Amino acid sequence: MQRDMSRRGFLGALGAVAAGSAAPTSPLAEASESKPPAGGVKIVGISCSPRRGKTTATALGICLRAAGLVDRRIETELIDLGGLTIHGSTGTKLPPPGTEPDDFDALASKLKDPAVRAIVIGSPVYFRTMSALCKSFIERCAALRVGGFALANKAVGALAVGGYRNGGQELVIEQIQAALLCHEVFLVGGKPRAHQGATVWNIDNADEVLKDRVGMDSAQKLGRRLAEAALLLAGATGQAGPVKRGAT
Repeated sequence: MQRDMSRRGFLGALGAVAAGSAAPTSPLAEASESKPPAGGVKIVGISCSPRRGKTTATALGICLRAAGLVDRRIETELIDLGGLTIHGSTGTKLPPPGTEPDDFDALASKLKDPAVRAIVIGSPVYFRTMSALCKSFIERCAALRVGGFALANKAVGALAVGGYRNGGQELVIEQIQAALLCHEVFLVGGKPRAHQGATVWNIDNADEVLKDRVGMDSAQKLGRRLAEAALLLAGATGQAGPVKRGAT
């Protein structure tokens, strides 16, 4: 079947994908598009932008939608940290007594779920580094190393949204990847040629990332590769059958 490769056709297709990946209606949960059958695996996206429901969440929605299309056994969930309170590290793995409670514990319980086989972390680029919210989230993940590495052997990918085509996205991806190595995860990039991850341009800072054809392509390729990795990891533990490869 011939594909419509015009700009209008491309944007229309992405718009349909975005409509199926709306921003969460509650702080730490989003209704998945469909529940997988028994033996399914889950991929969680975490938007670390303080701007809830904006470009980072939109790009992650595109990534997760592509992942879910690889195999019917895959369930996806988008968690938007925008508007939530995540305190940074206090220098200890666990919060000291008297520390003001925040929203991290509810998030941590989701990430510990054995069904979660892959995680994609998205951050905007602020002065060529990750957002403060992303840094706080990663620092607090030190608690997930206590009593056993809860994130070990999960596939992890990264997505970054910058204000320019080469606005520091790859630097932020490297920062996220380097930090998550401390959890014994498997780092995953995208399908060719998005080998490092998803690099998205917020064109003219107009919150219209769907117009970035290259960035959206990288987000989809990251999603497909994460899905393949999640199925491989689940199959290694008997939670899923043979991997059905996604399109390259």
